[in-house]
Amino acid sequence: MSQLTSSAVTASATVRDGVGQARQYLTFVLSNEVFALGILAIKEIIEYTQLTPVPMTPEFVRGVMNLRGAVVPVLDLSVRFGRPASAFSKRTCIVIVEIDNATERLTIGVVVDAVNAVVDIDPAQIEPPPAFGTNVRTDFIEGMAKIDNGFVILLDTNRIVAMDELVLAGADLPGAGSAAASSPT
Repeated sequence: MSQLTSSAVTASATVRDGVGQARQYLTFVLSNEVFALGILAIKEIIEYTQLTPVPMTPEFVRGVMNLRGAVVPVLDLSVRFGRPASAFSKRTCIVIVEIDNATERLTIGVVVDAVNAVVDIDPAQIEPPPAFGTNVRTDFIEGMAKIDNGFVILLDTNRIVAMDELVLAGADLPGAGSAAASSPT
């Protein structure tokens, strides 16, 4: 199996971000559906490793991992999207992303079933998120890309792993601040 590595992602990050220019996205699979994240938010991709569970965190927080001496929280995107937890296989990966919090840049890991490829997507191929009504959240969707007679859901990295929601859910993760610890639930 050909695994994408940190250097492969970095080498592929020559994004043409001008008006009308293609942007690069990493496509991956969750529960047999294809999603994508903008390549600029991705630090690296690693094989799934043993995680340390953290008590009193939301169900979608699988635990923390040691990434070269740094404590990195790891989220299960399947659970985050209201689905059953990811089943781990040889292709399960952790995508390490950087997100912008109100005060700092945070490193978070997200579990995905399998990584596919880095693809160029022209803005003309991207439709806005669908309007389902007021009861369906689409704020985490950057857009819907038309690829190969189907759609790939482009995720907004900062929204899918929003630290303010983790704090509100009672998470006390590194970098989440002390708001969760000081407010009773």
